[in-house]
Amino acid sequence: MTKQPILHNIRVLDFTWVLAGPYATRLLADFGAEVIKVQPLLSAETDDAFSRSYYDTWNRNKLGVTLNLDKPEGVDIAKRLVGLCDVVAESFAPRVMTNWGLDYKNLKKLKPGIIMVSLSLIGQSGPFKDYTGFGPAAHAFSGLTHLTGFPGGPPLGPGFSFADHISGLYASLAVLGALEERRKTGRGQFIDISEVAAVKNLLGEGTLEPAGNRSAEAAPHGVYPCRGKDRWCAIAVSTEKEWQGFKKALGNPLWAEDKEFDDLAGRLRNAAALDALISQWTRRHTAAGVMDRLQAHGVAAGMVQDAAGLAADPQLKSRGFFVDKPDIGKLVDATPIRLSASPADYHRPAPSPGRDNAYVYGELLGLRKKEMAALKKEGVI
Repeated sequence: MTKQPILHNIRVLDFTWVLAGPYATRLLADFGAEVIKVQPLLSAETDDAFSRSYYDTWNRNKLGVTLNLDKPEGVDIAKRLVGLCDVVAESFAPRVMTNWGLDYKNLKKLKPGIIMVSLSLIGQSGPFKDYTGFGPAAHAFSGLTHLTGFPGGPPLGPGFSFADHISGLYASLAVLGALEERRKTGRGQFIDISEVAAVKNLLGEGTLEPAGNRSAEAAPHGVYPCRGKDRWCAIAVSTEKEWQGFKKALGNPLWAEDKEFDDLAGRLRNAAALDALISQWTRRHTAAGVMDRLQAHGVAAGMVQDAAGLAADPQLKSRGFFVDKPDIGKLVDATPIRLSASPADYHRPAPSPGRDNAYVYGELLGLRKKEMAALKKEGVI
């Protein structure tokens, strides 16, 4: 008998959009939660390949309903759906759900055990709570942008929405904790996720003294140019054993025996000179060659990959990193979380607008076909 997914008895009403919120609810859906994505009547996704792929990536395994929350009837339906759900997730600016009367204060009156998670740029309180923005804004407010840039150049920030991914993970884990608390006590709760706080929590004391690719605990430590156009390999040497392996991998060059590189303290003091010497060697070899040779001698090294390299990467293939199902997507990322007794399942493509109206409004909510037809005519669904 096939074992049911671990979250098979959890239902989520999903008001999230873009990345952070949809990633959180996608993680729950991957492990069996019935996630009902609330969509506007006119899809916000423009009809181009990038937007469709982006939307499809973050909303797989979800049901989809259209609902006009600018109409009182739409808000009433949303409240009725809350009564059928365990979790409500949203990622608007703090004022939005309150304006609709769908904030936690009102929802817990409808269902005392409801768990609500809100993701926003800076959180639901404080003088800046109404500031809005996506991942790059969170990078700037948290200090992450200040830490990333080339020596002597301006801050650049990471090249992807790190804050959105981190916030989505925080939110999904917080929901699981709230579900466990409710199982024990019967109480629901409100979860306030600030993207800025989530990123700052991971930066630690790094914001006090920006070090670029430098490390206080490893030298060499950086990303080094390799043979070919824009090819690089990341290298980190932390221990004396690793340093000996590093020297051996390079063929024990004479410069590596200089007394200024004898110990970690010396290598840290002379990091610039050390990096220049290493770069002379890495430029003569491919990134894959540098990685393989160093790893074979116990040194942490990994080549920097472009999209084509990631798609063909043997480690990612071995780990089943990509979902390869015609109806889900060919090179869509799987969840990195592995549960031996209840693995993730990828069984439903992202919903087109209103794809599951009949099931959610008819079967779950109990609306008759005549009622749904009237609501459609009135522009509610």
